[in-house]
Amino acid sequence: MSINTTANTASTTKLNKTFYDRQLLESAKTRFVHAKYGQKRPIPKNSGKRVEFRKWNLFDANDAMEALQEGVTPASQALSQSNVEVEVAQYGAYVEVSDLLDMTGYDQVISESAELLGEQLGTVVEWVTRDAMNAGTNVQYANGKSGRGEITAADKLTVAEIRKAVRTLKKAKARPFGDEGRKPHFICICSPEATYDLQSDSLWQDVSKYSCAEQIYSGEIGRLFGVVFVESTEAKVFSQSVLNKVKTATTASNTFVLKNSPKDAEAAYLSTAGNKIKIGTDEHTVASFDAATNTVTLSDNATLTADAIVYSEDAGSIDGTTKAGADVHSTLIFGKDAYGIVDVGGSGALQIIIKPHGSAGTSDPLDQRATVGAKVAAYAAKILNELWIIRIEHGVSA
Repeated sequence: MSINTTANTASTTKLNKTFYDRQLLESAKTRFVHAKYGQKRPIPKNSGKRVEFRKWNLFDANDAMEALQEGVTPASQALSQSNVEVEVAQYGAYVEVSDLLDMTGYDQVISESAELLGEQLGTVVEWVTRDAMNAGTNVQYANGKSGRGEITAADKLTVAEIRKAVRTLKKAKARPFGDEGRKPHFICICSPEATYDLQSDSLWQDVSKYSCAEQIYSGEIGRLFGVVFVESTEAKVFSQSVLNKVKTATTASNTFVLKNSPKDAEAAYLSTAGNKIKIGTDEHTVASFDAATNTVTLSDNATLTADAIVYSEDAGSIDGTTKAGADVHSTLIFGKDAYGIVDVGGSGALQIIIKPHGSAGTSDPLDQRATVGAKVAAYAAKILNELWIIRIEHGVSA
């Protein structure tokens, strides 16, 4: 037996949509760390899929500007801005609500769905922002290493690395935060593993030890040398994409089969033509990957032995025997206006979408299905000033 509740659900959800939108946004905001500190821009209206961020260019100083001639007015300077454009994208998900579940309380289902979807999309927005921030070129490798591939677990985040990053930002004239009634400071986003290593230093100052009352950021855990630390479980970790074996020996063939079923990261990496892998000591270029048969196609022919290790070198130092790459953690330290984001909260980019029972017409002839969805209408993130954001790549303690 089917119970048609279209009239009730339609009127109720219309009246409560503002509440559900707010609940969705608040649930999403609990996930925001990377997405919190960027320069915000509204969604562009009727202007295509690109949003524009602007920054004022600093004036150049020279000796001639330091002295004025008596009674002579110098030439004026021209203000100038730099524009950075980025294309926005949409993200979304939904759940189906059956008419039987509706009988238990439709509003409660919507409310709980909004909360769950908000947390999910909040994490997606966080990942998009995090990856954009980690695409910068201003990199500091821990312990004086020259590249990511040299990083080991012993190359931990230290107080010395923080001081070095602060010096770099100051020399680049990065603008500190401080409009919130706090002392000027830079912000650091780091993983729990990174803060574990830092907190063993006697110079570390926990939030609980601050000498005066201050407005504390959500997730703030401490400060050091003018840097406020905010912890995120979604901080970027560069992990080895491929670590597998050859299933069967090949002779002068451009294809081989993986011995073990690939993980999602392996399949994604091998599905990208042009990516590099190593088999033994030889490097090869991937041409394609067949997920149905776990077959890798190379751009050249190779003679391979069974159980030869297949691996990528996109993480830290490679173990000579197992060919496993060390995880490399990213710690971001940045100043104000170092990067920009679309204003999810202020411009309504995050919205709840409710389709009550009966709204699907003939595709749902018995009015059995309703949906509760959430969508990020348009979002993007982009570094605005490469010199004002530093990515420290380092290992962590076991």
